[in-house]
Amino acid sequence: MLVKICGITNESDAMLAVGLGAGALGFVFAPSSRQMAVKAVARIVDRLPHDILTVGVFRNEAPARVVQMVNEAGLRAAQLHGEESVDACRYVSERVPVVLKAFPAGHPGIAHWRSYGADLVLIDSGSPGSGSVFDWKLAESVVEPDRIVIAGGLNPSNVTMAIERLRPFGVDVSSGVEIAPGRKDPRKLRDFLVAVRNAEAALGLPGEDVSSSGRYLYDWADEEENDD
Repeated sequence: MLVKICGITNESDAMLAVGLGAGALGFVFAPSSRQMAVKAVARIVDRLPHDILTVGVFRNEAPARVVQMVNEAGLRAAQLHGEESVDACRYVSERVPVVLKAFPAGHPGIAHWRSYGADLVLIDSGSPGSGSVFDWKLAESVVEPDRIVIAGGLNPSNVTMAIERLRPFGVDVSSGVEIAPGRKDPRKLRDFLVAVRNAEAALGLPGEDVSSSGRYLYDWADEEENDD
């Protein structure tokens, strides 16, 4: 299962998350207390293992600017976390290896996610970054589980329940493993990763390293492109 630690603002937290087993790191470019500059992200990404899925998080940014920033920072993926149109998402997906389209739980666009050209659907609460948990019923049977990443108020104490209920491709956490906005808590990070692995074991899931999930995602995206 892919574990994405979002809101990374410094190299120490990035390396800690990777060392504990996270397979994806998110860097916020949208206005936020965790907002990062492209050059700062590039310096962090340059130090990371190649297998890590590095994700730029954008909200209603011009599509061409999204592609430019992803390339300049050396990222592998873009997460579109606003009210981006189908055309805007498809523009990005044609130029960035992996695209995650985020929707608030219950959004009607989830049913038509394929038209956005996204590789994965991230389902969040109605207030991204607020740490609020949404009603997980709203994410049941709306998209194939192997295309869903669950966000919204996850933390070490509730991620097991989310996995047991939804069995998603991945889980995404930011404030739930922080000491303060943009500063990760080593103990919470560790406890979150342990909870995910224990949930996988309890459900009889493969339990590969999350870095392997990242490699799978790259291979799968390449296969779809070749099929086209």
